[in-house]
Amino acid sequence: MVTVWRSLWREPRPADAPPVGRLDYLLVGVFAAAVLVEGIVVPGLAWQPLVTVLALALMPALLWRRSRPLVAALAGWGVTGLLSVLQLTVHAGELGLYSTTVVLILLYSLVRWGSGREIVLGTAFVTVVVALGMYASAAGLADLFGGSVLLLLFVALAAVFRYRADLWHRQQREIRNQERVALARELHDTVAHHVSAIAVQAQAGGVVAGIQPEKAAEFLAVIEAEASRTLAEMRSMVRVLREGEAVAFSPQLGVADLPALARADATPTVEVSLDGSLTRLARPVDTALYRLAQESLTNAVRHARSVTRVEIDVRREVDAVRLRVSDDGQTEPGPAPKPGFGLLGMAERAQLLGGSLFAGPGPEGGWVVEAVLPVEEVA
Repeated sequence: MVTVWRSLWREPRPADAPPVGRLDYLLVGVFAAAVLVEGIVVPGLAWQPLVTVLALALMPALLWRRSRPLVAALAGWGVTGLLSVLQLTVHAGELGLYSTTVVLILLYSLVRWGSGREIVLGTAFVTVVVALGMYASAAGLADLFGGSVLLLLFVALAAVFRYRADLWHRQQREIRNQERVALARELHDTVAHHVSAIAVQAQAGGVVAGIQPEKAAEFLAVIEAEASRTLAEMRSMVRVLREGEAVAFSPQLGVADLPALARADATPTVEVSLDGSLTRLARPVDTALYRLAQESLTNAVRHARSVTRVEIDVRREVDAVRLRVSDDGQTEPGPAPKPGFGLLGMAERAQLLGGSLFAGPGPEGGWVVEAVLPVEEVA
């Protein structure tokens, strides 16, 4: 139990809280109007002006419920506690308004977006206020049970949504890490290939230098060129490699290998079009273009409905290369479906290289994947 409380205390605040928007102001306006109407219409309400003003005073806390959930919960539930204290002090009747149940939203926000310390402190404060309110209203066992169940329901609902959001972010981080590992492995293979060539040239140069000193300069020039190219590619290398895996020291496939994906004797047919100067691309960009095209083709073959043709088009622009993979499959009407982990991984790969990726229904039907990557020519 102590360990659980310590972990909860140290839990950071989630980073997925959206900013204040129009719906938040609309929510405040709706509840403020409800307070005014109830404060005027409800008959026999003790301390009616004061209760109405206090209820209106807690409404702005709704705007802080995500950015400062503890402050919002303390402000909202503090007003509720103050009403309970007044009820005990002056021995008045019921002082609360039904619209003040908006504090339940603040409790939800505390558990959903608060840090571990904020949740512990806030829920402790709410527990005290609820106990005080139950005592002030002389609630029976049925009211005590019903109120407790309602509070726990909001807490549980917030915890479920918080867990789902955390799970989604962990899955995204895992995808990002997998793509970084894949990029690092591909770059590692390329660099290892270049270093092997440098070693061979250095060994040959050492042998030739003793026999034909004038030819040693040629080997040194080759070594210099290979070393410069290797250093240029290592600048973009992701410095994480998966341990415990065998590494194959062989160059990765690139744009020049895309025509091998074409096929005219099967369904769907695959057409590959390469336009412009697509040579001497940086190895990470060259490899990424092939991987993105291959993954897009695989998705079209596996998931597209009634697809008969897939087109892969790679075009050189001024300072970028544009890859477009489109098919003629049928798409479901309505909004585009939520991207899966495969598309998220492809987008992450493009972003790591300073590019972008779009995937969605095409203007003429079918599905389109379009990636734009910087050229970054290798000298």
